[in-house]
Amino acid sequence: MSHDHAQHSANRTRLTIAIAIVAAVLLVEIGGALVSGSLALFADAGHMLSDLAGLIIALIATVIAARPATDRQTFGYQRAEVFGALINGAILVVVAVTVGIGGVTRLLDSANADVHSVPMLVVAAIGLVANIAAMLVLRQAAGRSINVRGAYLEVFGDLLGSIAVIIAAVVILTTGFVQADALASLLIAVMIVPRAFVLLRDVLRVLSESAPVDTDVALIREHILAEPGVVAVHDVHVWAITSGAPVFTAHVVVEPAVFASGNAGVLLDTLSGCLDQHFDVAHSTFQLEPAEHAEHEDPHHS
Repeated sequence: MSHDHAQHSANRTRLTIAIAIVAAVLLVEIGGALVSGSLALFADAGHMLSDLAGLIIALIATVIAARPATDRQTFGYQRAEVFGALINGAILVVVAVTVGIGGVTRLLDSANADVHSVPMLVVAAIGLVANIAAMLVLRQAAGRSINVRGAYLEVFGDLLGSIAVIIAAVVILTTGFVQADALASLLIAVMIVPRAFVLLRDVLRVLSESAPVDTDVALIREHILAEPGVVAVHDVHVWAITSGAPVFTAHVVVEPAVFASGNAGVLLDTLSGCLDQHFDVAHSTFQLEPAEHAEHEDPHHS
C-alpha cells in the first residue's frame, strides 16, 4: 500500500510540473497565433488547451485514485484513472474534428490568409522545447499508469504539432506558400486521431474487463495445474482495475489429500506467489474445492 501511495504521489508531482509547462506555453501560443495569424498555431494552441484540460483531469483522477478502499468501493478508487483517460480520449476526438474543419476551410480560402512566418516560427520553437521538457517529466510514469500515459500521449502530440508548425513556418518564410499553414493544421488533426484511438481502446479493454494484453491466461492455467495436488482449474477470471493492476480469481480442484494433510493454506500461498512472481499479479483469489463439489457447479464456468 505504501508503494502505491508513493507512486500516486510521484505521479501527482509529475503531472503538476507538466501542467505548469503546458499552461505557460499555451499562453505563448495563443499570443503568437494572434500576432502571426497562423491557423496552425491556433490548431496547436487548441490541441494544447485540450492537453491542459486533460492533464488537470489526470491530476484530479490521480488524487481520487489514491483514496483508500471502503465497504462500498472495495477496490478503492483506482478506476478513476481510467475514467480520466476516457475523458482525455473524448477531448482529443473533439479537437481533431474542430481543427480538421478549420484546416479545410482555411485551405479553400487561402487567398485571404495573412500569415506572418517569423513569429509563427519563434513561438513553435518555444513550444517544441517545452513539450520535450514535459515529456521527460511524464515518461517514467507513463508505462505504469493509463492515466499518465494519456497525458504523455497528448504532450507527444503537441511536440509533433510544434514540429509541423515549424516546418510550415520555414516553408512560408522561404517560398511564400501560405497554404502550408492550413496543411500543417490538417496534419496536426490527423496526428491526433491515432493517439485518441489507442487511448480509448485501452480504456475500453479495462472497462469491459478483458484480460490485460500482456497476460497469458493459458500459461497461468498451466502453472496452476503443474502444482502438486492440483487436479483441475476452472471459473478463471482475469481483469484489471486500472492499468498495471491486474486481478485474478479461479476455482482450483485439488486432491483429497491436500485437505486431509492440512496443506490447503500452503497451496494457496504457493499459487498466489506463482502469480505474483511469474505474471505480476499481486491480487489473486483462489477457491480450493474437492472434485465432488466441482461436479455440481455451473457448467458454464470456464
